[in-house]
Amino acid sequence: MKNAVLITIGDEILSGNTVDTNSNFIATELKNIGIKVSQILTISDEIETIKKAIDSAFQIGDLIITTGGLGPTRDDKTKKAIAEFFNDEIALDEVTFNHLKAYMERRGRLEILERNREQAFVPTKSKVFQNHYGTAPCMMMEENGKLLFSLPGVPYEVKPLIKDQIVPYLHEKFSLNYITTRIVSVVGIPESILADMIEDWELALPGNLALSYLPVGTRVKLRLTATGENETFLQQQLEDEIQKLLPLIKDHVIATSEDKIEKILAEILTERKLTISTAESCTGGELAKMITSVSGSSAYFPGGIVSYATEKKIDILKVKSETVEEFTVVSEQVAGEMAAGCQKLFNTDIALSTTGVAGPGKGEDGKEVGTVFYTIRVGNQAVTSKLYMPHLERLDFMHFVSQKVIQDVVAILISEK
Repeated sequence: MKNAVLITIGDEILSGNTVDTNSNFIATELKNIGIKVSQILTISDEIETIKKAIDSAFQIGDLIITTGGLGPTRDDKTKKAIAEFFNDEIALDEVTFNHLKAYMERRGRLEILERNREQAFVPTKSKVFQNHYGTAPCMMMEENGKLLFSLPGVPYEVKPLIKDQIVPYLHEKFSLNYITTRIVSVVGIPESILADMIEDWELALPGNLALSYLPVGTRVKLRLTATGENETFLQQQLEDEIQKLLPLIKDHVIATSEDKIEKILAEILTERKLTISTAESCTGGELAKMITSVSGSSAYFPGGIVSYATEKKIDILKVKSETVEEFTVVSEQVAGEMAAGCQKLFNTDIALSTTGVAGPGKGEDGKEVGTVFYTIRVGNQAVTSKLYMPHLERLDFMHFVSQKVIQDVVAILISEK
C-alpha cells in the first residue's frame, strides 16, 4: 500500500482563524483508492519550513500533497520552496498562461490578467494540472518514483482537482486495487453489545474485507470495506456478507447503503412519496439545512420555519399561549403543538419540531442548558421525546439534536413498513 503525507501551508490555519477541511477530504479520497495517509502536517508559509517539511515527508511517504501558499504575487514562498527543494527553476508556462487567460475571459476579468500572470510561472520540471475553478494551477514534481502535488488552498478548487484529475492519475499510475465500501446503519444497540452480537460473523469475514465501527450520535455505522482487483466481484462480495449479517441484527438496521442519515431519509420519503416540514427553535434551522442538503429535496420538503421567539410560535404555528404559560415554552406540550401547527401550515405528511435550550445560558423559563423536546408527527400520530445534553457546546448541541430527530424519523417510518 502506498503511503501519503498531507501538508497544509498557511499561518491562518495555525492561528485557528481558518479550519483545515482539505486534509479530511483528501485523506478520504486517497483511502478510496488504497493510499494510506500516514501523517498530516500544518506549517507556516516560510521557505525553509516548507523545504524541511517536504524532506521529512518523503522519508515516510511515497506521495506528498500540499495545499495552500499559492498566490498571484511574486512573494509566493511555496512555489519557490518547491523549486529549491528539487533544484529547479521557475519559468512561464505558456499552456498554463493560455488557460488562465481563457479562465479570466469567461468571467469577464481580463483587466486583472496581468496581476495574475505570476500564477502561470511554475517549476520547469513540473507536470501541471490546470485549475478550472481558480487561478493557481496544481503542480506535480516527481523524483525517484515519489510524487509531490502542490495545490491551492481554497476548498472548492481543491475538491475538483483531487477528484477529477489527481485521483484518476494516481489510480492509473500505480495500478491500484479497487476499494469498495458499504455502510450498514444500526440503531437501538450500544456499540459493545452490537460487537458481541456479530462477533462470529465478523471473525468469518474473508481476508480482503475489513469492518469498522463508527458511532454517530446514537447510531452505529458498520463500514465494510473490500479490497481487490475486480470491482464487480467486490460489490457482490459485500452484498453477500451483508445478507449474512442482516438476520443477526435485522430489527435494528435502518439502511444498508447510504452513509448520511439525511440521505437515508431522502430515499424513504422519495420511495413512499411522503412530504416533510420542520418547525425549529433551539436547532436554529439545522434540521432544514440537513434535509435540503440532499439533491432533489424540493420534491418532499416544501419548507420549514425557525420560530425562535415565543410569540412567533404562537402567531405562526398557533401554539396556544395558555400552553406556554402552563408548561413553559421548552416543554413536551409546546413541541407537540409546534409540530401540529407546522404540519397544517405546510400541509405535509410529516412534521418535525424542536424546542430547547442550546446555551450557553439557561432558557427564559429557567430550563437547564442542554434540555430539548422534539416531536415527530406522522399523519395524525405524534411522538414527543426529551433529550438532556448539558455537556455539548451550542453548535454541537444543535447538530446532535438534528441528527437524532432525523434518525428517529427514519426508525419510525421503517417500523411502519
